[in-house]
This record gives sequence, structure tokens and C-alpha cells, in this order.
Amino acid sequence: MTIIRTVEELKALYGDAVEASIVKVTETLTAEYRQMIEASPFAAIATVGPEGLDCSPRGDDLTVVRITDDKTVLMPDWRGNNRTDSLANIVRDPRVALLFLVPGSNTTMRINGTAVVSVDPVLIGSFEVDGKHPRSVIVITINEIYFQCARALLRSQLWNPERFVEPASLPTPGALLKAAKADFDKDSYDRQWPGRAAKSMW
Repeated sequence: MTIIRTVEELKALYGDAVEASIVKVTETLTAEYRQMIEASPFAAIATVGPEGLDCSPRGDDLTVVRITDDKTVLMPDWRGNNRTDSLANIVRDPRVALLFLVPGSNTTMRINGTAVVSVDPVLIGSFEVDGKHPRSVIVITINEIYFQCARALLRSQLWNPERFVEPASLPTPGALLKAAKADFDKDSYDRQWPGRAAKSMW
């Protein structure tokens, strides 16, 4: 196997970046970037800590983050599995990267920046849904923001319903858990999951 080991070797292989891939990067939200972010109900957030890397999916109703100014977005941490991998990384290393998807659009948005985990009561209260609140809010400061070209989503045909996978053809969450732990009760887990999720969405 021939392996690239230096930046110089990469440069020789790929050449210079095209102009559009450089000029699209801004340090603050433009009006157009704001419009894209506000249209996104889903993002993946990548963090780094002493144990390594983590990349976590985040979703919310209508929009996954709240924009407070042209340098700051807020991401409520709604109920989940309590692993807190992303949060534990942030409190030790504030660097974060986010990738936003907009349903139906082949253009994705990316933010690189720093974050803190806030438990300010007023801030948490501002995200109330049906009387429930997130346990914390990730406050993200933008260092750079830009859009990603559409090639990856075009190649994958992510939004093409003819390419959607039939869920019944895939392993259930219970089956995935049993594969990791042989004595896990997959049938009970799969049977109880829909009701448990409905009660703990927020």
C-alpha cells in the first residue's frame, strides 16, 4: 500500500484549491448562511477529548440551533442516553465542528468554532417545550462558517425516495445491542422503545 505521509505529497497530488472553496469561508454569519442554518433541523457535532474523538447526531423541531448573533449559535441538549460524550469533551477541549443538513437541499453547511456548556436557568428556560427543558445548552462561537458543495449528496442520492432503504430490511436497535452483548433482551427493547421514545423526546 502506498501511503501519503506529508502535506507536500498531498499538494502534489491534488493541486491548488479552487477559488470558490476559499472565498466561501467567513468568520461570521452572512444573511444567506443564516438562512441555511435556520432551515436545518439536523446537525452532526464533532468534538475531541483525552479519550479521542466523538461525532454525535443532533436534531430538533424546525431548526437544530438558535442563532443569537452573527458569531453565536445555541444548541439545546435534549434527553438522550446520558452518555454525555460530546459534553464531556467540550468541558475539557472547547473545539467543535458542525455539519448541518437541510432536507431536500444538496448544499450542507459547516461551522468550526469553540463551545461551552451552559446551565444558566434563564437560557435553559427559553427552550421550554411542553413544560420540559434541556438539561444544558451548548453555546457555540463561530470561528469560520461555509457551505459544502453538493457533490457528496448528489453522489449518495440522499434525498431520492427511490433509494430509501426499507427499515424492515435492517437490524433493529435491539438486534444491534444483542450483537454487542449476547444476553441482551432484544425483543423487549424493541417492543418498549417506541413508547419510551415518545415519552422522552423532550
